Amino acid sequence: MSQSPLTRSMNLRRSVLSVPAINPRALEKTHQLDCDAVIFDLEDSVAPEKKAEARDNLATFFQGKPLAGKERIIRINGLDTNWGRADMELVSVLEPDAVLLPKVNEPQDVMSVGDLLADADAPDELRIWAMIETPRGILNAAAIAEAGRTAGSRLDCFVVGLNDLRKETGVLPQPGRQYLVPWLMQVILAVRAYGLCAIDSVFNDFKDIDGFDTECAEARAMGFDGKMLIHPAQIEPANRHFGPDASAIAEAQAIMKAFADPATDGLNVINVGGRMIERLHLVQAETLVHKARLIAERQKAKGQTAN
Repeated sequence: MSQSPLTRSMNLRRSVLSVPAINPRALEKTHQLDCDAVIFDLEDSVAPEKKAEARDNLATFFQGKPLAGKERIIRINGLDTNWGRADMELVSVLEPDAVLLPKVNEPQDVMSVGDLLADADAPDELRIWAMIETPRGILNAAAIAEAGRTAGSRLDCFVVGLNDLRKETGVLPQPGRQYLVPWLMQVILAVRAYGLCAIDSVFNDFKDIDGFDTECAEARAMGFDGKMLIHPAQIEPANRHFGPDASAIAEAQAIMKAFADPATDGLNVINVGGRMIERLHLVQAETLVHKARLIAERQKAKGQTAN
C-alpha cells in the first residue's frame, strides 16, 4: 500500500555536494562547507583501479570526526559491476544516512538494494536514493517511485543525472534545457505522486556562476527540492534559490496561525487573507517553516563557531 504523498522528507536538501571518495583532502573539507548534504562518490569520479582505495578513504573518514549538520550519502557502483557488492558491504558497516544507486532503470533495482540492507540488519533510518539518468529510468520513473513507497521501503529521493541521459539520447547541452524539460517534469510528477524528494542534475561548468544561478532558478520553478553540485562555489547560489524566501515563510506562518484558531477545528478548507486554503496546505506550510527554522539554526551555529 502506497504511503501518502505528504511524506516528503523534512530534511534540507537545497545543496547536495558530490565529493570523490578518492580525494581525502576533499573529504576533510566537507566539515567546513555550508551544503545541506554530501554525496561521497565511489562511482563515476573514481577510476576502476582506485575503487578499493576510495572505499578505504571513506572508511577512514567515517571513523574520524562526525560530519555534523549534513546528510551523508554514499553513491555506490552498480550491483552488476565488479565493485557494487563491496560498496554495499561498506555501506552496511558505515551506516550513512542514505545510499545512492546509479542508473536506476526499474523498480527491482531499488528493491534489490533494499533486500540487501534488510539482510544486513541496516537501521530503518538508512534510506535509498536513486539516480534517474537513463531513458528507461525516465520512462519508469512513476513505477520506481510507486514501488519504492510500499510498506517497509527505504526509497526517499530521486537525483536526476543529465550527463548520462544526454549521452544516451543525443540531446545536446543547451541553456534552458528546453528539450529536457518534459523529462525533468516527468520526474517531478513521479516524486510528488509518491511523496519523494527530487534533486536536479549537476551544472558542469562550475566557473559559470551566472549560468548556474539561472539553472537553479529554473529548477526551483520546476519544483525541484535542490541541486546536485560538483564544486563548493555552487553552494551559496543553490542554498539561496532553493531556500524559502521571507514572503513564503510569512505566508506559511499565517496558514499555521489560521488553522491553530479553535474556530477552524474540523474544517478542511478555510479563508486566509481572501484565499481558500485546504488542510493539505497546512502540512506544506509546516514543512516550509520547519526548514526555515533549520536554516536559521544552522546560521546561528555557524556564527557562534566563527566567534
